[in-house]
Amino acid sequence: MDLHFGDSKPTDDERAAVDALFGPPESSWEGADRSDADLRWARGGHEARNRRDLLLPGLHAINDRIGWISEGALGYLCRRLTVPPAEAYGVATFYAMFSVGPRPATVLHVCTDLACAAADAAGLCAGVESRLGPGSGVTVERGPCLGLCERAPAALAVRAGDPVRTAVAAPASVEAAVLAASAPDSAPQERPAVDAVPQAGDPSLILLSRVGVVDPSSLDDYRAHGGYTALRRAFALGPAGVIREVTDSGLLGRGGAAFPTGRKWQATASQPDHPHYLVCNADESEPGTFKDRVLMEGDPYALVEAMTVAAYATGAHRGYLYLRGEYPRALNRMRDAVDRARARGLLGDDILGHGYAFDIEIRRGAGAYVCGEETALFNSIEGYRGEPRSKPPFPVEKGLFGRPTVENNVETLVNVLPILTMGAPAYAAIGTARSTGPKLFCVSGSVGRPGVYELPFGATLGELLTLAGAGEGLRAVLLGGAAGGFVRPDELHIPLTFEGTREAGATLGSGVVMAFDDTVPIPRVLLRIAEFFRDESCGQCVPCRVGTVRQEEALHRIVERTGADAAEDITVLREVGRAMRDASICGLGQTAWNAVESAIDRLGAYE
Repeated sequence: MDLHFGDSKPTDDERAAVDALFGPPESSWEGADRSDADLRWARGGHEARNRRDLLLPGLHAINDRIGWISEGALGYLCRRLTVPPAEAYGVATFYAMFSVGPRPATVLHVCTDLACAAADAAGLCAGVESRLGPGSGVTVERGPCLGLCERAPAALAVRAGDPVRTAVAAPASVEAAVLAASAPDSAPQERPAVDAVPQAGDPSLILLSRVGVVDPSSLDDYRAHGGYTALRRAFALGPAGVIREVTDSGLLGRGGAAFPTGRKWQATASQPDHPHYLVCNADESEPGTFKDRVLMEGDPYALVEAMTVAAYATGAHRGYLYLRGEYPRALNRMRDAVDRARARGLLGDDILGHGYAFDIEIRRGAGAYVCGEETALFNSIEGYRGEPRSKPPFPVEKGLFGRPTVENNVETLVNVLPILTMGAPAYAAIGTARSTGPKLFCVSGSVGRPGVYELPFGATLGELLTLAGAGEGLRAVLLGGAAGGFVRPDELHIPLTFEGTREAGATLGSGVVMAFDDTVPIPRVLLRIAEFFRDESCGQCVPCRVGTVRQEEALHRIVERTGADAAEDITVLREVGRAMRDASICGLGQTAWNAVESAIDRLGAYE
């Protein structure tokens, strides 16, 4: 491997940021200030290359301390890990939250995605930018969904330093956003997670029953409310028994693909290759999705316990929690929960005295929607660009680090706890025969009570919107987020099940339900969806890389014109959409046309 380093040197702060993560360098090869000839050989080179997966944490360390990643800082990080700087540059520039050019220490991220756009995010941006001029020491960046859709419009301020400081303004006024950016330590405390659960206190809740009831920082409080009952039953059943319970429950993945969880676990557990890994996908970047954030902020120990159960069942001894970079409070809550569980013997070498070893490592994303795809997520953890891999081989055979890996999202894993505590038959009796159990829905947009709702599968879209306070003048409902599709106000009888939405020509996706009244211009919403997919395409495959651009261009032309002129562009959109759906390597390109197609066919968006 040829490593070509430039002449730029890291500053003392940049060096300190990297050394705080890895410890001081041991040789000049690693960047130590020594004048002897130990540059003639790379001592520890193999060991350093085995730490390639620490590239993303290293980039975060620099970006958190300095606010951007200079050539000297990147070169020093690459020396520590024996990574070619050109490859590391490709990784650093892949993520929206990193910058390789100078910028102020404070960045204010203002969401301009669907829910926030409908809540006048454009006006918020204009007001903030006029107040925070070039000399303010703040960079205002318009960006994709921050996962705060129930409190739109939203802004997240990040001030680099030791430690990095963050502040959230949601719902954000110009004054609140400016305060968050200029004085993050003085900004009002973020609302508790229970504020995002309009049903809080309802005795019928299962997945959300502890949110707002337990202190999310207290392990004792969690255990007093039924915590770790499921793990004890898992140890009593044994790995095969746990998988049998999950299979009999009929649990389907809640991330959108709806794959049977028991089958995935069994396929991983049966692989002879070791070690096995568990990955929890908490990178919910679908516009309109925020349920996993609420679970991690309001009931973090439930996820720690659920990951432990899943790892035990599948023979994994190490788990990775890949968490959105835009979720600072969820990150702090999960770090605290993991540390406390480890200190109390609920993670580590001998969990609950059963001789089973398992531990969790938290990895932060940095702003890349495509990393919600499981193989792109694996690449991101391993220190590469978050680009999807071709399948087969499938992750249960060769996943993270080329080993058998089970990957589930937060909601899927948390469902495992009631399966074990109430038993598979009782769990399967909830919902419908093909969509069992409770489901979380993220409701936002033109409703009076936005938030996360828990309903059994089979409830209708109308029942959910009534709970959320949808009023008159409803124009359309977006199911499944940007990758989903629109339905009309006369289709609210659609049952909220995987099979029911499929039969209606829609998709349940990850549970996004976004309502739009007649004050929201649907063509502008479609254009924002197209801009989102163009921004988030990783560029690896031609159908998606070119198709998302062509889709956006056609929608721009349609929005700027009216009448018969749209017909030709709609034809182009259909051709491009078919090409992306048939030939893209991953779900991003395959679904980038869905919402536009449904708006044209079901809503008559351009008539």
